[in-house]
Amino acid sequence: MTTPRRFPPPWTVIEHTESFEVRDAMNRNICYVYFEDENEIRRHHMGRMTKVDAYRIAANIAKLPELLGKTK
Repeated sequence: MTTPRRFPPPWTVIEHTESFEVRDAMNRNICYVYFEDENEIRRHHMGRMTKVDAYRIAANIAKLPELLGKTK
Protein backbone atom coordinates (compact mmCIF):
# COMPACT_ATOMS: atom_id res chain seq x y z
CA MET A 1 0.00 0.00 0.00
CA THR A 2 1.37 3.42 -0.90
CA THR A 3 1.27 6.49 1.30
CA PRO A 4 -1.10 9.27 0.27
CA ARG A 5 0.35 12.06 -1.80
CA ARG A 6 0.84 15.27 0.14
CA PHE A 7 0.71 18.85 -1.10
CA PRO A 8 2.34 20.99 1.59
CA PRO A 9 0.95 24.44 2.30
CA PRO A 10 0.98 27.27 1.62
CA TRP A 11 -0.76 27.02 -1.71
CA THR A 12 -0.44 29.98 -4.06
CA VAL A 13 -2.40 31.29 -7.03
CA ILE A 14 -0.49 32.24 -10.18
CA GLU A 15 -2.19 34.16 -13.00
CA HIS A 16 -1.61 33.10 -16.61
CA THR A 17 -3.09 34.48 -19.84
CA GLU A 18 -6.27 32.37 -19.75
CA SER A 19 -6.10 30.60 -16.39
CA PHE A 20 -5.18 30.69 -12.74
CA GLU A 21 -2.85 27.97 -11.49
CA VAL A 22 -2.77 26.73 -7.90
CA ARG A 23 0.65 25.46 -6.71
CA ASP A 24 1.84 23.97 -3.44
CA ALA A 25 4.90 24.95 -1.36
CA MET A 26 7.11 22.57 -3.37
CA ASN A 27 6.03 24.31 -6.60
CA ARG A 28 3.90 21.34 -7.76
CA ASN A 29 0.81 22.05 -9.80
CA ILE A 30 -2.47 21.31 -8.05
CA CYS A 31 -4.96 22.63 -10.61
CA TYR A 32 -5.77 25.15 -13.31
CA VAL A 33 -8.97 27.22 -13.35
CA TYR A 34 -9.64 28.56 -16.85
CA PHE A 35 -11.43 31.79 -17.73
CA GLU A 36 -12.52 33.70 -20.82
CA ASP A 37 -13.16 37.42 -20.77
CA GLU A 38 -14.22 37.68 -24.40
CA ASN A 39 -17.92 37.99 -25.15
CA GLU A 40 -20.51 35.91 -23.35
CA ILE A 41 -21.33 33.72 -26.37
CA ARG A 42 -17.69 32.66 -26.81
CA ARG A 43 -17.29 32.07 -23.06
CA HIS A 44 -20.42 29.90 -22.95
CA HIS A 45 -19.35 27.95 -26.05
CA MET A 46 -15.91 27.25 -24.55
CA GLY A 47 -17.40 26.33 -21.16
CA ARG A 48 -15.31 28.88 -19.29
CA MET A 49 -16.13 31.39 -16.57
CA THR A 50 -15.24 35.03 -16.14
CA LYS A 51 -11.81 36.04 -14.83
CA VAL A 52 -13.34 37.25 -11.54
CA ASP A 53 -15.18 33.96 -10.95
CA ALA A 54 -12.12 31.89 -11.89
CA TYR A 55 -9.93 33.83 -9.46
CA ARG A 56 -12.48 33.42 -6.68
CA ILE A 57 -12.49 29.63 -7.18
CA ALA A 58 -8.68 29.39 -7.41
CA ALA A 59 -8.28 31.51 -4.26
CA ASN A 60 -10.73 29.30 -2.36
CA ILE A 61 -8.89 26.16 -3.48
CA ALA A 62 -5.63 27.72 -2.24
CA LYS A 63 -7.24 28.22 1.20
CA LEU A 64 -8.12 24.51 1.60
CA PRO A 65 -5.04 23.45 3.63
CA GLU A 66 -5.71 26.22 6.14
CA LEU A 67 -9.42 25.42 6.36
CA LEU A 68 -8.88 21.68 6.73
CA GLY A 69 -6.28 22.27 9.45
CA LYS A 70 -8.85 24.13 11.56
CA THR A 71 -11.11 21.07 11.79
CA LYS A 72 -8.51 18.94 13.57
